[in-house]
Amino acid sequence: MTTQEILQAAQGAKMPLALADADTKNAALEAMAVALIAASDKILEANQRDLDAARGRVSDVMLDRLALTPSRLTDMAKGMREVAALPDPVGAVLSRVERPNGMVIEKTAVPMGVIAIIYESRPNVTSDAAALALKAGSPWSFSQAVSSSRVMDLMSVTGHPSFRSLHR
Repeated sequence: MTTQEILQAAQGAKMPLALADADTKNAALEAMAVALIAASDKILEANQRDLDAARGRVSDVMLDRLALTPSRLTDMAKGMREVAALPDPVGAVLSRVERPNGMVIEKTAVPMGVIAIIYESRPNVTSDAAALALKAGSPWSFSQAVSSSRVMDLMSVTGHPSFRSLHR
């Protein structure tokens, strides 16, 4: 699939996510956190293969960014749960003005639509960004460096609706 095809497919999730209530989004975030921990052994194995493939091709700093540990996976799940605990931004009235003629004008938070994110080898960014996009009621798609491709592929196929990856 091309990047354009993936982004167009993500359009299909736009309305259901935009209309999802806070409880539905929070339950999805909790399910994502549980699924991440449940698949942690497979994710760590895939991450080790990514690290082995990247060694000698990227700097030690990039290897550290790419590396996942049980602690980092736990922190990723914790981050999803922390986002779930935040107030739902969708529908929040950001400002309100009542005109002299009685007309009320409100600025209301709404979902942004499809969010596409491009970043370097940081698999933990995926869970953070996906959680925030979901909470905001927006579908998402990610493009990351090829060095994290095995982990991203695994996250995509292990039932994590949050991890939709594009490969450059």
